[in-house]
Amino acid sequence: MIPRETVDRILDSARIEDVVGDFVSLKRQGANFIACCPFHNEKTPSFYVSPAKGIFKCFGCGKSGTAVGFVMEHESMSYVDALKYLAKKYHIEIVEKEETAEEIAQRQHGESLLLVSEFAAGFFRDSLRTADNGVGYAYFKTRGLEDETIEKFGLGWAPSGRTTLLSAARKAGYKEEFLIDTGLCYRRDDGQVIDRFYDRAMFPIHSPGGRVIAFGGRTLRSDKTVAKYVNSPETEIYVKSRSLYGIWFARGEIVRQDKCILVEGYLDVISMYQFGIHNVVASSGTSLTVEQIHLIRKYTSNVTIIYDGDPAGIKAALRGIGLVLKEGLNVKVILLPDGDDPDSFSRKHTLDEVRNFIEAHEQDFISFKSDILLAEAGSDPLKKANFINDIADTVAMIPDPVKRSVYAEMCAERFNISSNILFDRIRSTRRDMFAAEKKQEESRKLREEIASGTGNNTAGTSFATRSSETVKLESPALAPCEKELLGFIVEHGRSLLEFDRDSEFYVPDSEQDTVAEFIDGALTADGVVFSNSAYRKVYEEYFTLYDQGLTQEQIQSRLMNSEDSDIAAVAADLLVDKYLLTVDNYRNSLTSVATQLIIFVPKSLLAYQSRRLDEMLKDLSRELPSAEPDGQAGILEKMNALNKARTVINRKLGRV
Repeated sequence: MIPRETVDRILDSARIEDVVGDFVSLKRQGANFIACCPFHNEKTPSFYVSPAKGIFKCFGCGKSGTAVGFVMEHESMSYVDALKYLAKKYHIEIVEKEETAEEIAQRQHGESLLLVSEFAAGFFRDSLRTADNGVGYAYFKTRGLEDETIEKFGLGWAPSGRTTLLSAARKAGYKEEFLIDTGLCYRRDDGQVIDRFYDRAMFPIHSPGGRVIAFGGRTLRSDKTVAKYVNSPETEIYVKSRSLYGIWFARGEIVRQDKCILVEGYLDVISMYQFGIHNVVASSGTSLTVEQIHLIRKYTSNVTIIYDGDPAGIKAALRGIGLVLKEGLNVKVILLPDGDDPDSFSRKHTLDEVRNFIEAHEQDFISFKSDILLAEAGSDPLKKANFINDIADTVAMIPDPVKRSVYAEMCAERFNISSNILFDRIRSTRRDMFAAEKKQEESRKLREEIASGTGNNTAGTSFATRSSETVKLESPALAPCEKELLGFIVEHGRSLLEFDRDSEFYVPDSEQDTVAEFIDGALTADGVVFSNSAYRKVYEEYFTLYDQGLTQEQIQSRLMNSEDSDIAAVAADLLVDKYLLTVDNYRNSLTSVATQLIIFVPKSLLAYQSRRLDEMLKDLSRELPSAEPDGQAGILEKMNALNKARTVINRKLGRV
């Protein structure tokens, strides 16, 4: 943890023009600087840096912020890492909290593994032209790779001896245990330690920060008994499902183009990069994983999958589509001509031809799946029906309701069937999805409770069977109003309330509140907190996550997966039905969500105030008979004031 005074010193020292100028060529214009935006493609500068205000602002893409925000955005760093970057730039020493002996040992061990991996990368790179008569270098040249590309990606060669790397590492002073822990070497049953990689072309795998964390080795032999690829095992520094080959080289261009091109293999990435297409990564010979999609999502929400046009490529593309959509990203698919992969295709064409091919052949997933599946169905009506259901189930995976609705309409139009039928299918599929996910999550938590000894197997109702109906409500009369307000917050909290100019709630654009801020401001002004503890916990947890800058979808996910069973149950009750798509919801989402919010959010607040006044009047009425004469006068005065306030509110609600 960085001390607050150190943070303040870093922020005070950082000059916005110095920081941005390290990455962008700035040109002075009066008191400010201008440049072409580093976050999106543009020919006319719209990116401004103001030294006086200490901020940057792009009037093209809308990105803005301070020096630390620029580093976070441009380098895809966390807040803490960005502070450390600036501290290093301005020679400010950071003394963080004292680490435990265990933390120090773990950090040192991880750093040792990285150092060993980087040594191995250098060893393989140095062996490329010299070992085994330069066969590795000759191989890369036959694949059309230039020396500059070979050097940039650190390509190398693992010599044919079984202990060459081991011997070199020992000589350089590296411990045997670290060679084994990185997976570069392993111990045989007879106790001998030998190299994992030998007689192979080597592809180092980098972390997003540029450190070598693993390797892939390709044999050049035609012997079918020899595995074509040998890859590093998972280690403390390398988890295959969380890594993308080429991400270190591609991340900046992915941000600038706001698009990630996803291919299958090492050489696909390298060939396309050499060709001039730099926003490309590969899933490293593994099926695409959720963690890899999350890594892509750090840089962009747009993914284009380019796979081979053979049956295996088609199958991989179909499998990846659903996963990408489910994580909220936008996906398009390109199938290359059968027999080609991105590597071979790029070597047959010019850069303009490849770019034109990508632009002309990008398909949305509905068109792609329709072409593939309907071609298989032919004239068989049952197969066609099954394939339409399959596509509808894919649409159901999309978390954004508006996108889901648009794709549903597109699907209905393409197949010339009633949209109501598709909406029913999507609604049913999403209900099943949420039920299954909730059951899995509850089962996981229950297993953890039992494993940790905190589970109660004798309880009448375990967490695994907990539902919103079992949540305790201390004030049932206020519960419907509190639930309604909470529903607006949890579903639409980050949406802006754009009131008309003649509205009593209208404020200038720069000061518009979100739904969450508007409701919280109104309740805070009245000194009101929710009376029902379950709703109050969800409310407080929402704003904790909101203040952390999480997106609405991330907040919703955190709430539904909360360790607090009350929060999870209430969030599920609020969200599951709202996630299910109906025809009416579809129409409203396209035409009147913003309008509904500016009408019903204020009305819900008024209704809550009215109900609270009702409850206060009931409490005073119960006190009145037993009060002393002087006390009764005071109570009657309070009741009179409350009745007047209630009349005003009811008039606004149209009840008078």
